[in-house]
Amino acid sequence: MKIGLPKEIKNNEFRVGLTPGAVSNYVQAGNEVFVETGAGLGSGFPDAEYEAAGAKILPDAASVWAGAEMIVKVKEPIECEYQYFRKGLLLYTYLHLAADEPLTKALLESGMTSVAYETIVGRQGGLPCLAPMSEIAGRMAVQEGAKYLEKTFGGRGVLLAGVPGVEKGNVVILGGGNVGTNACKIAVGMGANVTVLDVNGARLAYLDDIFPRQITTLYATRDNVLKSIAQADLVVGAVLLPGRTTPKLVKKEDLKLMKPGAVIVDVAVDQGGCVETTHATTHDDPVFILDGVVHYCVANMPGAVARTSTQALVNATLPYGLALAAQGAEAACKADPGLMQGLNTYDGKCTFPGVAEALNLEYVDPATLL
Repeated sequence: MKIGLPKEIKNNEFRVGLTPGAVSNYVQAGNEVFVETGAGLGSGFPDAEYEAAGAKILPDAASVWAGAEMIVKVKEPIECEYQYFRKGLLLYTYLHLAADEPLTKALLESGMTSVAYETIVGRQGGLPCLAPMSEIAGRMAVQEGAKYLEKTFGGRGVLLAGVPGVEKGNVVILGGGNVGTNACKIAVGMGANVTVLDVNGARLAYLDDIFPRQITTLYATRDNVLKSIAQADLVVGAVLLPGRTTPKLVKKEDLKLMKPGAVIVDVAVDQGGCVETTHATTHDDPVFILDGVVHYCVANMPGAVARTSTQALVNATLPYGLALAAQGAEAACKADPGLMQGLNTYDGKCTFPGVAEALNLEYVDPATLL
């Protein structure tokens, strides 16, 4: 199969869909790989390394998209890339379609096949292609939140760790999954007071076990959410319903309960956010202040640590990508029910139920199409 690797063009997105080592694996499996010149520079991978791995370097994105049968990316295509969509092309990347109606419409109208990293289910369960970015985003959430708590950025001027004789900062984490667990690790490591809320009692028990006497766990009732955010210096939004729009746990009117200068880092922004006032921001302009609360809602947080993120992402996505290249989307999805869960659009049909529900589209079971 002919594999295309275009350069990421979303604001301050420095990751790349394949490392030179991954390209070598594709080439050794009998595939051709076309790489847009400069695609890997943001992650520290020059063209020469891709050439040494067996790739052909092409001068621009149009050439890569036109010559490929499968496009491997990191982030969802943006509007200027829709022109490259065509029937018969396979797109393999993060998509987050439930929160992106224009992209979904463009994919359906083109008839192309799209497989979303974030909805692929592993053989032992879980979301293996989403997990590494969730780990990074969770760790970054507290790091960024701590920075924007500084008075110079509009925050309360609170040091999460406190100092002897001065109280520590309060971190509230909404959701105890991969993002929440990794946010918890960093917040505990910083010495903050940490509260984690979730609706999964088993998950709360697990977190209570691995962070004994270091955190408070609460069932995420509406009352507990409101009481917690009222005491918070930093709130991390870490809720995920795979492939679906995130429920709004914090409403606009709830902001008046929060301390002036408190910070919200909504990692769930890709799926619409778990805070009603969330809207996507960029690394160029990462925060906005509403009702006295600082909101950090960057939709591609791991792009700021591009080399680490690229390596972690490719480790997870490569096995599925090689299967797609070797067998084609139809056969690969038939052979692996978890990969079938990653199929979001096929031949003009919406094939993921969460996307169909969020955007009021007809859902078609992919098994009936393949």
